[in-house]
Amino acid sequence: MKTAMKITRNVRTASIAVLIVLAVFVVWKKSRPSTPDPKIAFGQCLTDKGAKFYGAYWCPHCTAQKKLLGKGFSKVTYIECAVPGNPQKQTEDCKNAKIEGYPTWIFADGARKSGEVTLRDLADQTGCPWNP
Repeated sequence: MKTAMKITRNVRTASIAVLIVLAVFVVWKKSRPSTPDPKIAFGQCLTDKGAKFYGAYWCPHCTAQKKLLGKGFSKVTYIECAVPGNPQKQTEDCKNAKIEGYPTWIFADGARKSGEVTLRDLADQTGCPWNP
């Protein structure tokens, strides 16, 4: 009987210790200043400056461009040009924009850049700050 009580007390003590450690971790994690990903602000700036990224889901260079943008891609104005189920057919938006290859960036001033574009080139074209 005493052994069962001792085990119960040890389990209770261990559970309390785990909860305390968990609480300390949560408080520590929330008190740390979070560093925002600079690519998110960069992607938003590209959109604010009127840059548009035209691409196709099957395009490996588009995938590489998205990867380069990282989390910032979620803020970029992206236009999918491939028609689902018919990857060789182009959407009307892309036909109207006269997109001939992927990826293509079109900027507010009408300038275009095709192929994978560096973040530095995007910054230079739009005036968005980029200091990696």
